[in-house]
Amino acid sequence: MHRCLSALILALAASGAAAQDENALFDLGGDRFMAGQSVSMQQEGRDDVFLAGERVSLSADIAGTAHMAGRWLTVTGAVGEGLYAAGQEITVEAPVGGDATLAGQRVDVTAPVAGDLRIFGSEIGIAAPVEGTLLAAGEFVEIDGAVAGDASMAARTLEFGPEAAIAGTLTLYEDDPGTLEVPEGVIPEARIERREIEEWEHDYGDYAPDMGGGAAVVGFVLSVLLVAVLAACAAVFMPGTMAAMRARVLEQPLRTIVTGFVTQSALIGAAILLGMTLIGLLLTPAAIFLAIIAGLAGYIAGAYALGVGVLSAFGRDVPDSTGDRALAAITGALVAAVVALIPLLGWIAVMVLTLAGIGAVTIGLFRPRLFAD
Repeated sequence: MHRCLSALILALAASGAAAQDENALFDLGGDRFMAGQSVSMQQEGRDDVFLAGERVSLSADIAGTAHMAGRWLTVTGAVGEGLYAAGQEITVEAPVGGDATLAGQRVDVTAPVAGDLRIFGSEIGIAAPVEGTLLAAGEFVEIDGAVAGDASMAARTLEFGPEAAIAGTLTLYEDDPGTLEVPEGVIPEARIERREIEEWEHDYGDYAPDMGGGAAVVGFVLSVLLVAVLAACAAVFMPGTMAAMRARVLEQPLRTIVTGFVTQSALIGAAILLGMTLIGLLLTPAAIFLAIIAGLAGYIAGAYALGVGVLSAFGRDVPDSTGDRALAAITGALVAAVVALIPLLGWIAVMVLTLAGIGAVTIGLFRPRLFAD
């Protein structure tokens, strides 16, 4: 799982930084990694694939697991094991040999899933058999396939086609239990349990450990994706600024950490002091907002500097091209995310990295006299 998670983050971050007509591609053993604006995986004989971009398609059969992220995702090649996909529109038109976890605005599954299917979106369509269990949450859900196991669904509108059937039990989460109609031919009412929609969070808010970690992957990726993409874009579109900041962090780490500590302390302290006065109380939200923005900017700058430092340790030169800058941003985001998972020490390391980034930003913007070159 850790290998898959790390590789998926690499692909996701690369998608934000790749040039419009360029794809980043490399192979590791039988696995393939691809990222770019438009990504098409057509090579046969691969095991696991990691694909990310605006428009992503998997048209070749693979033996292992597919990890996909982007805007429009299409699967027309058979997946031997699991499928993890997150995007705006997802279409699965080829069979999946294992479990599938899908999250998007519009998600359509028209090919069989041999394992469990977990699907989340606004509009959901399932027109194929599911050999395992089905977990679906959406605003509009349409089922036109047989489910061999149990099913749990949360929906505002629920429709069933002629091929729909549920062999196990059905748990429905509704705003008003009893309002969603389920044909007797799909499942007898005696095997339906109806619950309040508020119970969904209680029952499935922490479902990941029981479902192979699919939700953990999606949640972790989404939390890291913002920083990874912003760092990559900043490095590509503001190469001079980012180069100056990463140089400060790497060459004078203590200086940037102290500067960052002073800057963030001033912003947080200003929020507290303003809150102690009646007149300044109205400005407290602005001070808090600036502290949050400073923290995010610092983390982005720090992550990029970390990526350059890690790559330099492995003998790579200072980034001087779009690809090199994107790779540095990807590496930094990945390493920072992994370090953050370390109990106790992780959050301390992330805080120090963030303060160093804030210091680099402060020095670049304001050139404080105390720290002038």
